[in-house]
Amino acid sequence: MTRSRPAANAATATVRVGLGERAYDIVIGSGVLDDVGTQLAAVTRPGQAVVISNPVVGGLFRARVTAALATAGFRVAAIEIPDGEEHKNLAWVAFAYERLIEAHADRSTPVLALGGGVIGDLAGFVAATYLRGVPFVQLPTTLLAQVDSSVGGKTGVNLPAGKNLIGAFYQPRLVLSDIAALHSLPKREFLAGLAEVIKYGIILDAELFALVETELARVMARDEGLLRTIVRRCCELKATVVERDEREADHRAILNFGHTLGHAIEALTDYRRFLHGEAVAIGMAFAARVSRSRGFCDDETVRRIVTLLTRAGLPVAVPPDAAGQALVLAIETDKKVAGGKVKFVCVEAVGRSRFELLAADVIAAQATA
Repeated sequence: MTRSRPAANAATATVRVGLGERAYDIVIGSGVLDDVGTQLAAVTRPGQAVVISNPVVGGLFRARVTAALATAGFRVAAIEIPDGEEHKNLAWVAFAYERLIEAHADRSTPVLALGGGVIGDLAGFVAATYLRGVPFVQLPTTLLAQVDSSVGGKTGVNLPAGKNLIGAFYQPRLVLSDIAALHSLPKREFLAGLAEVIKYGIILDAELFALVETELARVMARDEGLLRTIVRRCCELKATVVERDEREADHRAILNFGHTLGHAIEALTDYRRFLHGEAVAIGMAFAARVSRSRGFCDDETVRRIVTLLTRAGLPVAVPPDAAGQALVLAIETDKKVAGGKVKFVCVEAVGRSRFELLAADVIAAQATA
């Protein structure tokens, strides 16, 4: 069972993801990257460690992480992957394997993902598959990664046909979410992460949704105390879902609210036009409208969702060129399709959601309705 508790430092909190022998802590607070050496030494023996990052995040934080690891007795090698979703593919996974071999990484060598969701997904898949699995640590530096992708053990890379079609469930040993790192984010990246925060409010927690509605100005100003509260709550919610359904056999699919259309839009625009959170925002507004059309929610629910997304500076309209048969095909290649239908997440009210089995052509038709 998930437990949230204050850490030794009053400015930090720890969320426990209770998965038996795969259980781990998420440590949330400002400056926790400086504790990575001590924290890692508590879950694996000091020795060789490999940090995977991109040039932007690496330039900001890698030296600091390397110094903290070295102080705890780790020898650090670095692997750099270009920035951007378009590089989350098997070619760069192979590149990482080669660098791990060059670094003489063995089965006890931890792989640390320093960055956002792209780095976390790719590095996690590398860790899951190199030598059939090496220790993995998440050091998320974006809001999206801190509230969502760093938690729960989903790893994966994209194929031209669709997003995250190659992957594995592989839990980290540790997650360190440094709230102070969020100040380094460009505004667009920060807002993309906020979309996932709003998602948790819509599907699971009306109070979280109302908090963002009421305190949006403070959220946008990146108030660290408020962000720590928000990140912790999102991690608690996701941990509870993951504990109930680790491998997405049923209930965990609720976290895909907005993602069916969002992933299809990303694929149709070559992962270049929209950030993941932006595509999900479009998908959530769309899913709310679908829910209303099927009689699951009222106009006020749709209004609140679309209004908050718009106030947060996120897109809500389906792009005209992401429609028709191409959209049908993109939805049909989604990994959640079974028996020709998608387990589509609908909303009943803010804080309450449900599944509806829908065919891809039905979903695509509603996108242009």
